[in-house]
Amino acid sequence: MTTTTLAVLVPVLPFLGAAAGLFLGRTAPGFVRPLAILPTVAALVLAVFVAVRQGGGATIEAATQLTPTGSVPIDLALRIDGFAALVAVLVGVVATCVQVYSTAYLRHDPRYPSYAALVSLFTAAMFLVVYSGDLMVLLVGWEVMGICSYFLVGHYWETPEARAASLKAFLVTKLGDVPFLIGLFALAADAGSFRISTVLHTVASGGLDHPTVIALLLLAGVAGKSAQFPLHTWLPDAMAGPTPVSALIHAATMVAAGVYFVARLLPVFAASAAALVVLAVMAAVTMLGSALAALAQDDIKRVLAYSTIGQLGYMTGALAVADPGAAVFHLISHGAFKALLFLAAGVVIHAAGTNSLAAMSGMRNLRSRIPDAYWTMTVALLALAAIPPFSGFFSKEAVLVGAEHAAHGDTAGVPTGAGWTVLVAGLLTALLTAAYAARLWLLAFRGRGDEAPDHGRQPLAMTTVLWVLAVPSLAFGLAVGVLPDWLGGQSLTPTLTTSVLGTGAALIGGLLVYGTWRHTISVPRAPIGAVVAHPEADGSLVEEEALASHERAYGYLAAHPDPADPGRILLGPLHRHAANGFHLDAVYRVLFVRPVIEAARLVRFLDGAVIDTYVRGAGALPRLLGTAARRAQTGNTQTYLSALFAGTVVLAVAAVLVATVGA
Repeated sequence: MTTTTLAVLVPVLPFLGAAAGLFLGRTAPGFVRPLAILPTVAALVLAVFVAVRQGGGATIEAATQLTPTGSVPIDLALRIDGFAALVAVLVGVVATCVQVYSTAYLRHDPRYPSYAALVSLFTAAMFLVVYSGDLMVLLVGWEVMGICSYFLVGHYWETPEARAASLKAFLVTKLGDVPFLIGLFALAADAGSFRISTVLHTVASGGLDHPTVIALLLLAGVAGKSAQFPLHTWLPDAMAGPTPVSALIHAATMVAAGVYFVARLLPVFAASAAALVVLAVMAAVTMLGSALAALAQDDIKRVLAYSTIGQLGYMTGALAVADPGAAVFHLISHGAFKALLFLAAGVVIHAAGTNSLAAMSGMRNLRSRIPDAYWTMTVALLALAAIPPFSGFFSKEAVLVGAEHAAHGDTAGVPTGAGWTVLVAGLLTALLTAAYAARLWLLAFRGRGDEAPDHGRQPLAMTTVLWVLAVPSLAFGLAVGVLPDWLGGQSLTPTLTTSVLGTGAALIGGLLVYGTWRHTISVPRAPIGAVVAHPEADGSLVEEEALASHERAYGYLAAHPDPADPGRILLGPLHRHAANGFHLDAVYRVLFVRPVIEAARLVRFLDGAVIDTYVRGAGALPRLLGTAARRAQTGNTQTYLSALFAGTVVLAVAAVLVATVGA
């Protein structure tokens, strides 16, 4: 088979698996798990073959016209370069791990067939985004991921949190997709084509008439899809879905799509210095704000969600300093260790029976109950904190090196202000990232109090996946010497300056948290009481009464916070605001939600009290006339003769009067 044929099959196979899973889920449940896993594994194998054949060399392109449009054509096109080849392998690895993990994690869930089919469809959509050489076809995958996220985040639709989170995720991302679509049309109008190769050629020849406007419109969609400030608020709430879904969304699909899109079309953004400055500021605010919020969260999954937002900020920061290689390097590295973090968190939640770090800190020997999750999550947290020699160190250093070069004016076309913004924010975020990673590890695995519950050994499907993902989390950074050939040719090797500053900041952050934790560990804590199951703690739904008990336990923890929480002590008065995401949802509620609701009420009033009144009035007059005419038609001959006689008399009297007046 040719490389292009193999590449076409990569998104087609999980799509067919999704379709077959939906049709056979109820009639032949025994086929659900094979249809979830085998097409995804086959797609991964083909993606590896495509990557080997591409080899980091020349871009492979193929296209056929999808439909005649009469103006700008739409092509079914493939564009496979080093970026696409590596990201496709990442998507395949994470999707396969998620599907295997889910067979055990959701083994008792009655809606597993639809869940598995949606995960396969999600995977196919991301493959389409990665390999597409036409922006309109890319948009199809982009939007399919949006609708899949709506259904998957709302998987536990019995709970109001899941319903609200799925709706919020859909609406916030659509808010960014509207200007994104306008930007795509404007870009195609300037370039005369939706083909990525044609667009890049047009940019290189200076053919874009409005690069700043186009770049800013596209950035709105990227901010929504990749959860960047100010459209990031949907991602922490999306944790209401099953944990494997969180791993998929955060590591290899959805949020990675925006970063990948900018990396592919970076010349469009680099054509406008203003767009690069906006991107740098957006990245800096996202990095710092999300890291502070992560340090204040009690829910282990929300800590990881804010962590994802911050790491995506590093990627957009690398793009702001025109270093797409560093951005994609960190995207791949982050995809491995963040998928591991979420899947390990699922094991922790299952063992502890709760999402609350405060509750876990009251459990002794939790780490001994789940040794596989403990060791693999430790590896992933070290990678997240960018401690050498773990993969996160190399990829994060690549971002800082790119920012350093831009800050010194060594990167053509990039304002030095953008470089300094990303560099300073990146170093501060490195400190905060290590701090919240250390806090999570200490509270989850170094608790004190009652003995942790013993649920027995975790399923092999779950623990095996953790060790598979631990390998790239530990060793992927060793490929730093080979990756430049795949990622644009720029060096990704750390420099002494950024290595010392970045690692030093991480060590300071981790030691601050550890010292604070040690200082407060002797403080007596209030008894939390019985810890009850989280709605997905055993991979299935729980009874309404158990959920109510769970919410009461959370309410108690909120009213009686753990005095030994280092995050609360280090943040001080800022903790309350950081825990609420700096009240950005409340701001949006005041600025946008309430005005829209009031406008809708006004429209409803005008429609009912004004427009409907005129409509009812227009129909009332003919109805009254008809009623009068109907009542006159009695069918009685005497009545008709009486009316005729009366009319004759009236006319006669009138005629006499007229004649008299005239005389």
